[in-house]
Amino acid sequence: MIEVNRTIRTPPDRIFAVLSDGWSYASWVVGAAHVRAVDDGWPAVGTRVHHRVGPWPLQIEDRTVVREMEPNRLLELDAYAGPLGIARVRLALEPVSADTTRVRMGWRAAAGAARLIPEAVLALMLRPRNSETLHRVEDIAIHRQVPAP
Repeated sequence: MIEVNRTIRTPPDRIFAVLSDGWSYASWVVGAAHVRAVDDGWPAVGTRVHHRVGPWPLQIEDRTVVREMEPNRLLELDAYAGPLGIARVRLALEPVSADTTRVRMGWRAAAGAARLIPEAVLALMLRPRNSETLHRVEDIAIHRQVPAP
């Protein structure tokens, strides 16, 4: 599993509020271009965000499905990306203090063509991308009004 982490100066519930807002998905996920729909109940297990991935005009309409969820602690997703396959993404929130949270983001190819790429090569591409994803989560959690979960 390719993992990055970021320590964010805000409590876990603020970060989870960002993750729980399916309409904000394209704001924090690098590569997601547009959210088309969000299932009622997101982020309950089995619910989906329907989105587009990739650069315009080559976008693919796809989805991300919740596999596991523990409020303010964990969100595990299957992110579909057309022929590239499915990425298993795990976002774990660990309180460091009353107002600080460490977010660990793990990524692995679960199915499709990405499984054929050596993990060391994927890591070179994905660590910077996933670090940027966590930076975006931080910006939204700290600087924007986020809906209550």
